[in-house]
Amino acid sequence: MRTLYLLLLLLAAMLAAVTLMNWPAFVTPTELSLGFTTAAVPLGLLLLSLLVLLTVVFLVHAVYLQGTVLLDTRRHTKELQSHRELADKAEASRFTALREFIAAELATQAARQAEAQQALLARIAELEQATQTLTEQTGNSLAASIGELEDRLERGLPAPER
Repeated sequence: MRTLYLLLLLLAAMLAAVTLMNWPAFVTPTELSLGFTTAAVPLGLLLLSLLVLLTVVFLVHAVYLQGTVLLDTRRHTKELQSHRELADKAEASRFTALREFIAAELATQAARQAEAQQALLARIAELEQATQTLTEQTGNSLAASIGELEDRLERGLPAPER
């Protein structure tokens, strides 16, 4: 881009130098036909004026295009920023929903684990009670058998055959 500007500046300097060196030829009047009439006008000055006018129109058009592009860029940047904020909000709401879902699932799992633990403790207590009852019954049965054997020994009776 910088080389283009330097080239344009060099061309303008060359045009100015040629114009200054040939100024008498530029201002010499010439008969020109304008279609419906003829006029004595300096041809070089007329062409130079048209070149300057064309350059000014080109520069105005270039500035207009640059301004339009700049405004469009700003508008697109603002729109992109608003879409980015909207996406960030949507992502934050998804994270919040995910956090709530995980918290609910963890609470459900904790409740299930507590229920399972209570059921296990109840079953263990039941088994302890059954074991204790069985132990008592076995002890009572054993005590009864021992008592019966003691009675027989004291009486001297033979043990019954089984």
